[in-house]
Amino acid sequence: MLTLSSHQGKVDAVMALYNLSTYSDNLTTLLAVEPVPPLIALLKECKKCSKVAEKISALLESLSAFEEARTSIAKEEGGILALVEVIEDGSLQSREHAVGALLTMCQSSRCKYREAILKEGVIPGLLELTIYGTPKAQERARTLLPFLRESPCWGQNGSASAVLENIVYDIAIHVDGVEKGTETAKKMLADMVQVSVEQNMRHLPQTALVCIPSDFSRSHNLEKVSQI
Repeated sequence: MLTLSSHQGKVDAVMALYNLSTYSDNLTTLLAVEPVPPLIALLKECKKCSKVAEKISALLESLSAFEEARTSIAKEEGGILALVEVIEDGSLQSREHAVGALLTMCQSSRCKYREAILKEGVIPGLLELTIYGTPKAQERARTLLPFLRESPCWGQNGSASAVLENIVYDIAIHVDGVEKGTETAKKMLADMVQVSVEQNMRHLPQTALVCIPSDFSRSHNLEKVSQI
């Protein structure tokens, strides 16, 4: 149904496969029907923020636990790119699943998949995900970034911000060369700082609203005590 039916038929097939995939014992059975190529084809043509993209991303993440599926994702034309586009434009859940699939691929064999993932321009989306994603997506993005460095930095000393800065510089220089890469890294880091500042500013009014009643209550209580 994923290859021969109408668009609605393909969507229905995706939903059926997704429901089956929620039981891990079914995954090996699903692999037998070689679902990755038609799933990638449908992901490439659908809107990345759609519900069907979310289910496909979830399926690909589940299937990426198997080398056969990981190889198929990388081999399929536009397979990794489709996941990168989901990271950039998908729903929160879709982005979480897409970065999970790429992380599983890199964890299984960094040497095999690192260059292919880097080539599709994943870094800006990952950096954005470290700030805007769900807690799980943020953690996965931060875990994936060191895998994409020229030299992994596991166990590296220093603050999280310093490690992230080194990762950004190393990757940008690897992709764009020393001169251009340095400028690219500076822009990425500046954008991240700007986003962080904007988020903190949005939280200030909420913090004030939370604190005011407490302060008011404390002052009111002190006034009552002074009158006793």
